[in-house]
Amino acid sequence: MVDWSSISNGATGAGTLVLAIATFASVRSANRSARLAERSLLMGMRPVLVPSRFEDRTEKVWWGDDHHAKLPGGHAVAEIVDGNIYLAMSVRNVGNGIGVLQGWHIAPRDRSTNPQAPDLSDFQPQYRDLYVPSGDLSFWQAGLRDTDDGHYQLAHEAIDKREPFAVFLLYSDHEGGQLAVSRFTAVPVEHGDDQRWLASVSKHWFLDRPVDRWQNG
Repeated sequence: MVDWSSISNGATGAGTLVLAIATFASVRSANRSARLAERSLLMGMRPVLVPSRFEDRTEKVWWGDDHHAKLPGGHAVAEIVDGNIYLAMSVRNVGNGIGVLQGWHIAPRDRSTNPQAPDLSDFQPQYRDLYVPSGDLSFWQAGLRDTDDGHYQLAHEAIDKREPFAVFLLYSDHEGGQLAVSRFTAVPVEHGDDQRWLASVSKHWFLDRPVDRWQNG
């Protein structure tokens, strides 16, 4: 005799298994779609800073002690006045989100093929909120007055000898997320009797990503 009860139980179990597999696949697909949508949204909010263009407007930069300097597009300021060091750089945001400068770090120029970003603890905080609108330009600035500070000593030597030096800028979106570091270089040039500094950028690190994009292939 056919055991219809056993067949019914087996069919029910098989149907439940198929339904569970289908549910798992559906949930997995939905999670993947949600992650892609979230990443797409974040990319739309990510700022990316580069030097401004030479044809961009000239900014007038003021420091807290009333020192000021003119900052043409594509240029940097590196001055020693009465023992104080004044640094500034004209930057443009080519990303889609508003950029907010959070900190900076100065280092000798690194010509290695695989440079590393400084540790976050090495950055000096940006005491003044500096915003860089999407598709527009602004500037970074810093004043160094402590002669015992390593940043002061490195910048003083580079300016005195007219040697290039690196400036790492730490910045985020307007909510403080999507931390990124861009490595700029201030390069001395001679323009007639005028000694200028040009700005260039060579590397970006997006700190919210677990693997560097070059290592990720």
